[in-house]
Amino acid sequence: MHLKRLIVAAVLVPLLYLYTMYLSPQYYLLLITVVSTVALAEFYAISGVEGFLKYSGLFWGAALLVVQFFARELMAEALFIAVLAMLTLRLFLKRDAAGSVREATAAIFGLLYIPGLLSFQLDIIKAGAPLLVMLYAAVWGSDSMALYVGKSIGRRKLYVEMSPNKTVEGAVGSFIGGLIGVLLIKFTVLNAMPLSSAIILGLVVSFATILGDLVESMFKRDAGVKDSSSIVPGHGGFLDKIDSVTFAGPAFYWACLFLHVIR
Repeated sequence: MHLKRLIVAAVLVPLLYLYTMYLSPQYYLLLITVVSTVALAEFYAISGVEGFLKYSGLFWGAALLVVQFFARELMAEALFIAVLAMLTLRLFLKRDAAGSVREATAAIFGLLYIPGLLSFQLDIIKAGAPLLVMLYAAVWGSDSMALYVGKSIGRRKLYVEMSPNKTVEGAVGSFIGGLIGVLLIKFTVLNAMPLSSAIILGLVVSFATILGDLVESMFKRDAGVKDSSSIVPGHGGFLDKIDSVTFAGPAFYWACLFLHVIR
């Protein structure tokens, strides 16, 4: 399993770096829309959203990302239009009230949880591709160090009710890995960023990464599944790979605003 993870990471990480750094932000919009759509489909699968409501949600999820990229000021209106459209579909295309609250709630929540939270990355990349690379370096560093420290020396459980395998030692490793990831990009690509700002960003991303991971674990535990899917060899599904960045992206963006890294 670890070998598969390393092989996939060794192939994907350089490709994603080049894709992000050297192509225009419009190409990243395409990438994040594909990833979001697959992850949203996985979320709908584990939460029992099916049929027309599922496909409507996938359409609106992609549409929200496009709106965020080209007309951010219309994002709230687009979200409410999506909610109204999906509720109307549920009303008329399935003439049975049973389960409507659960189905509609899960379908609409999915829009907020995946494309909604991922949309912050579009603001980040428009502020500068190196900032997005810093975000992912921190997330990957945080995730990787949490995994290997937790496996090696983890003893005390972090939150056994939601994720039995996560440990306090792994969480400490997560903060160390996040700082390493941020500092690596700061000293190689973003030299002008103050060291204090980089350290704060690393700590913020690490904390958000832990929360994002635990939240997805909570959903999977409720659904009774180990992985969201098996689409990525050794890594599970797309949702398993982006769970950390769902929380880390908005946290990183807001921290950048607070620190005046993004104006």
